Amino acid sequence: MQLIRAEILTIGDEILYGQIVDTNSQWISKELDKIGIKTIRKTTVSDSESDILGALSEATSRADLVLITGGLGPTNDDLTKPCLAKFFKCGLELNEQALKEVKQIFIKIGRVLTETNRQQAYLPTKCRVVTNRVGTAPGMWFKNQGVAYISMPGVPHEMKTMMTEQILPRLSKIFQTPAIYHKMVKTIGIGESWLADEIGSWEKSLPPHIKLAYLPGLGEVKLRLTAVGKDQIELKKEIDSQINKLKSLVGKYIYGYNQDTLPSVVGDLLRGRKLTIASAESCSGGAVAQAITGISGSSDYFLGSIVAYQNNLKVSLLGVNPATLSSHGAVSEQTIFEMAEGARSILNADIGVATSGIAGPGGGSPDKPVGTVWIAYVDKENKISRKLSLYKDRAINIQLTTQAVLSLVRQRLLEMNGEKS
Repeated sequence: MQLIRAEILTIGDEILYGQIVDTNSQWISKELDKIGIKTIRKTTVSDSESDILGALSEATSRADLVLITGGLGPTNDDLTKPCLAKFFKCGLELNEQALKEVKQIFIKIGRVLTETNRQQAYLPTKCRVVTNRVGTAPGMWFKNQGVAYISMPGVPHEMKTMMTEQILPRLSKIFQTPAIYHKMVKTIGIGESWLADEIGSWEKSLPPHIKLAYLPGLGEVKLRLTAVGKDQIELKKEIDSQINKLKSLVGKYIYGYNQDTLPSVVGDLLRGRKLTIASAESCSGGAVAQAITGISGSSDYFLGSIVAYQNNLKVSLLGVNPATLSSHGAVSEQTIFEMAEGARSILNADIGVATSGIAGPGGGSPDKPVGTVWIAYVDKENKISRKLSLYKDRAINIQLTTQAVLSLVRQRLLEMNGEKS
């Protein structure tokens, strides 16, 4: 059982100009992965015969399967069909099956088949027709020197229908593929290099058929474990066993797996403990509330938010003492505790959180430069603060502040039950 290598070739100047985003190749690679086919390369080329032919030749040298999207329309700038005919050294001729299917589409939508659309039924003579049930551009399947080539429309819903109903089931029968199992481990509060140092010995001990990839993002690092073998159930057991070892090393930084998000994990903890939360926000401008309420069912635990940007509103809405602001300023531990307690008591929540800082790019001072942010957590027994020293980018600072608040809430909720964060 060998690993089948696929290359995805997207055709279109509109992608290269940045006028549209190529979502097709991402979707295709995810679906191929589900049936054990590994995507080794994704290539986008212009609407140029030489570029298309060159890309096909290169893909042939390294792939067992080449999936092509785009360039199948009825206009002169759609070059995929004539290029494929040239590549496979054959002509274009009217394909009766394709013509019948195109006619059925036009009957279905109540329109007259034009000569231009009739041209879509002219296909390379060496291809097998792949029916397009929801569009007028037929797909094409070729086989040459052990490599399969499949050309599909660039319109996403047409391509997806074709792939789901015909291509993926056929590929599953043609190729004897190994099982592939992925699991994503999501960490926060530790940088990529520090994380690598902590888990270095564990990583080196992984068996050859399990690979680790570091996927750093803003404020977090994901670890993707990929196992390849004969039985997916056994692969899952092996991955889970390795993750248990990983947790003994860096468990306090792991907040979730696969589709988990920090807001969803915090929401589950709040719901499980039957606790409510409210926020008081200044520099984050409601981003904490937005993150929490982005989760369906968050009304079970989120009561509301007070965005008090101006100091007078911190006083009138949250009950911050004017003397605190006068003595310590809005960006201070003293003020942030009063903001969090104000949100908790005024909105009658179990937990209050707050943010206040200098998001930037202006507004800093020598003692409180841009990126200085205070966050706080309070409940009826505890109050915790954190001082963050962030960046000069406003959007990044807001995002990192939001993550820091949610991470702090998560840590505290786990500590309530004596669990390790």
